[in-house]
Amino acid sequence: MIAETPAPPYYAVIFTSVRTDDDLGYAEMADRMVALAEQQPGFLGIESARNDIGITVSYWADMVSIKKWKMNIEHLEAQRLGHEKWYSSFKTRIVKVERDYGF
Repeated sequence: MIAETPAPPYYAVIFTSVRTDDDLGYAEMADRMVALAEQQPGFLGIESARNDIGITVSYWADMVSIKKWKMNIEHLEAQRLGHEKWYSSFKTRIVKVERDYGF
């Protein structure tokens, strides 16, 4: 589903990843992180797709909201586990959305 975002400007966190072979609790943690992010002030929506490379884009009202999400205790634990067992590589990019359009 495509996220319903407000009129720009807003921010996007683009998380691109290559997974390891084993699930090791990943699916449950991913579901928990989406549910938790949805409760955070400034959260606007999320989109995710996975084949060989996973891409998750979360949308935020401002940089302060993104920084608070990054420091959330449960999110920090998910980050640690990602480094240790779920990802063989990843990249995070934070961008300011200045224009969007669609139908």
